[in-house]
Amino acid sequence: MNYSKGLAILKDILYGVALEQVVGSTDVEVVAVQFDSRKATNDSLFVAIKGTVADGHQFIAKTIEQGAKVIVCEELPAVFAESVTYVKVTDAGKALGLIAANFYNHPSTKLKLVGITGTNGKTTVATILFKLFRALGYKVGLISTVENQINDKIIPATHTTPDPIALNILLNDMLDMGCDYCFMEVSSHAIAQHRIEGLTFTGGIFTNITHDHLDFHKTFGNYIKAKKAFFDGLTRSAFALTNVDDKNGMVMLQNTAANKKTYGLRSLADFKAKIIENQFSGLHLDIDNQEVYFKLVGSFNASNLLAVYGAALLLDQDKINVLTILSTLSGAEGRFDYVISPNKVIGIVDYAHTPDALENVLSTIDNIRSKTETVITVVGCGGDRDKTKRPLMAKSACDWSDKVILTSDNPRTENPDTIIQEMQTGVSPVNQKKVLSITDRKEAIRTACHLAKPGDIILLAGKGHEKYQEINGVRNHFDDKEILTNCFNQLS
Repeated sequence: MNYSKGLAILKDILYGVALEQVVGSTDVEVVAVQFDSRKATNDSLFVAIKGTVADGHQFIAKTIEQGAKVIVCEELPAVFAESVTYVKVTDAGKALGLIAANFYNHPSTKLKLVGITGTNGKTTVATILFKLFRALGYKVGLISTVENQINDKIIPATHTTPDPIALNILLNDMLDMGCDYCFMEVSSHAIAQHRIEGLTFTGGIFTNITHDHLDFHKTFGNYIKAKKAFFDGLTRSAFALTNVDDKNGMVMLQNTAANKKTYGLRSLADFKAKIIENQFSGLHLDIDNQEVYFKLVGSFNASNLLAVYGAALLLDQDKINVLTILSTLSGAEGRFDYVISPNKVIGIVDYAHTPDALENVLSTIDNIRSKTETVITVVGCGGDRDKTKRPLMAKSACDWSDKVILTSDNPRTENPDTIIQEMQTGVSPVNQKKVLSITDRKEAIRTACHLAKPGDIILLAGKGHEKYQEINGVRNHFDDKEILTNCFNQLS
């Protein structure tokens, strides 16, 4: 631990934390902050969190045996160990965020940190902002679903939003490498679990909110509340940029102290755009009375580009420079990523894993297609996740496609056939004839390629950038785009 980067005395580390009770001295020195009991060793502070899988309180005695000097918890143990300080708090998750920020000396205040939240578009907006500001000459960090990045250095991502300790370490690494900005996806899970507690944001961007993650949030109202909490926490010096085309867009701004700004394609907004042309080759937009061609495809990407444009101007960048660079940039991997076979079949790989995202991609294809070709959609739903969206995904696929193959996504610990059966409940009797069910995803992709004729369009939805398929806790190599490309080459 580099002490120049952090506060090593407990009373300083606890600054801002709502304390219920302290047993022991707060003048002790701490060398590390941990919430994973396996990592809590000599002179460390251990935060006992009640997680979805395990309760950290069960491991307090073990961490003390390993040398932990400070225990932060919601329930004090019956017996206190000698020379250990116990800190009782109301919410250990919230405390961890503040403790981590204090310990690592608030790196988020030393660069411009912009958070992007919403159901769809987070990765695209964050990635394009990262690419844009790199091209503008800045040193930049990216925290996203696909990967974390510091300038040209790529760091694999395990969560959309890392835990508070990993976040503060990552931000400190960005400072070490001279970063001026960091663009970060902020998931609803991260907000609800206080993973961003203690961070200072220069700005927040809202893309949209649709049906997702109800396995975690239980109700759509709770999901909206989680997203809104991010904006509620922004300071007066920050900006809050929302998509006014989304019916819940203005809800995000209701209680924020930040500078409120809007963007939209269909509504009056501070940052406005109009689609002039939408083709597979890209978008032709009018943005604030400036006509520009972009490499990205689809009305949803027009909205994403507008969010990026608005954020860049709110970060004091020059309008013409921003639009000039944006016109040269591609999107994030696995987002409307397409390949064309030797016999002119168009294959599109997209991460769309919600009903709304799937409909966005398919409606974009429908807007561009000539209507003489066949659209074949291969789609599945993840196991151990929100089951209520399964029939909706199948319905969206059927409504917008000529042929649909229901298949596996990441079944995780669930039976993939059961997931497909639950998807099939969303297929209306009139659409039954256009639907095939093939459990093996590779076989499903092969079948789609065999069915396609020159000029047809194949959409592989749900996995996008992912390079694995998770079955019974094991991640096997699986890359939709790689398999699609191989199939195209074999059939040529």
